[in-house]
Amino acid sequence: MSEPTEERRRLRVIVADDQAAVREPLAAVLGLAEDIDVVAAAADGTEVLAAVAAGPVDVVLMDLRMPVMDGIETTRRLSEQYPQVAVVVLTTFADDDSILGALGAGARGYLTKNAGRKDITRAIRAAAAGQSVLDREVQDRLLATVRNTTTGTGTTTAAAAKGTNGPVPGSALPEDLTRREREVLALIGQGLPNRGIAEKLFISEATVKTHINNLFAKAAIPDRAAAVRRAIEAGLV
Repeated sequence: MSEPTEERRRLRVIVADDQAAVREPLAAVLGLAEDIDVVAAAADGTEVLAAVAAGPVDVVLMDLRMPVMDGIETTRRLSEQYPQVAVVVLTTFADDDSILGALGAGARGYLTKNAGRKDITRAIRAAAAGQSVLDREVQDRLLATVRNTTTGTGTTTAAAAKGTNGPVPGSALPEDLTRREREVLALIGQGLPNRGIAEKLFISEATVKTHINNLFAKAAIPDRAAAVRRAIEAGLV
């Protein structure tokens, strides 16, 4: 196994799941990654908060359905008390309430338990770097929810979606967005991850990240979920 590169520091991760049969093997597998240290395993939200308080921690891999304190409430408290700690949800649930609840509470990534080890480690690294990674199934559900919201066919999920990301500016995009930034926004709206956008536009992932940072700043877009909504509202999808 090669040594970690200077550019990739070791990430301190907590694995939270109420089932020991899931929690312990997952912690062991993640611990094999050259840049990840599993510093704690937690069975509920109170254990997560205690482990974070003992810190330092970079990322919490969070199950949603846990006793005592569930994953959404734990994520909300982490966002308020420890905003530097990123949360990646790993759950069997991909319903609208779970997705919007977790993202609204501040989760930076959302994966289902169909995700493989490479997907999970990639999401952990992305979250630690301030980026969002959503499972393809989750992207599709979020995209469908946003479409229902913007066409007025989902009043309940519309209110939830609004609460998830706060008020979204009008559908008009800033005039200073470049053609490439609009293309990137359109592809985000289609649910493509950074790698997929890079392949589609024949550019590097680093260039994609630069375009995303620029367009988020120009259009006052707080996160990827809001970007999907904005792309649809602007007629790019």
